[in-house]
Amino acid sequence: MKALHVVEPENATGETAALFTTTHQALGLVPNLARVMANSPAVLKGYLGLFTALSTQGILPADVRESIALLVAQENESDYCLSVHAFCGTKLAGLSAAETTRARRGTADDRRIAAVLDLAAVVLRDRGSVTDEQLAAARRAGLSDGQVVEVIAHVALNVFTNYLSSAARLDIDWPLVRHTD
Repeated sequence: MKALHVVEPENATGETAALFTTTHQALGLVPNLARVMANSPAVLKGYLGLFTALSTQGILPADVRESIALLVAQENESDYCLSVHAFCGTKLAGLSAAETTRARRGTADDRRIAAVLDLAAVVLRDRGSVTDEQLAAARRAGLSDGQVVEVIAHVALNVFTNYLSSAARLDIDWPLVRHTD
């Protein structure tokens, strides 16, 4: 049972209707998470703004972004977000099923993606406290300061969506993936 109201696209007006149109154009649907965010158009607009900026103007490629999202969703036991990012990771970002599983566990065959996931795990688990040694390890793996900043931004953005989807107790509108799988 949903704990928070979902705004139906056919009932949306003004800025919310425009944001739903943007969401539909990007994803082909308006997912339940966006419908809950629409309870506060400022939240939906802010989320879409940061998501779009990181996706279209950011340094990190889609497979890396989805790998971070999978790790964060697994750590936060967010089945809604695991389902979204397993779908987007395989269908849109080119990850294999095995790569999505490894990302959920914080590992990757690619050295740079592994370094990104190591950093993301530290940021998530230690609430942003990254040691000099951990930053040095990320740099040795080839991450720039811009990439480090984007990793942190992706962790924060995904924590928000994990927490909101869990608090709202959303129906999952993607093929189901459970954190216990």
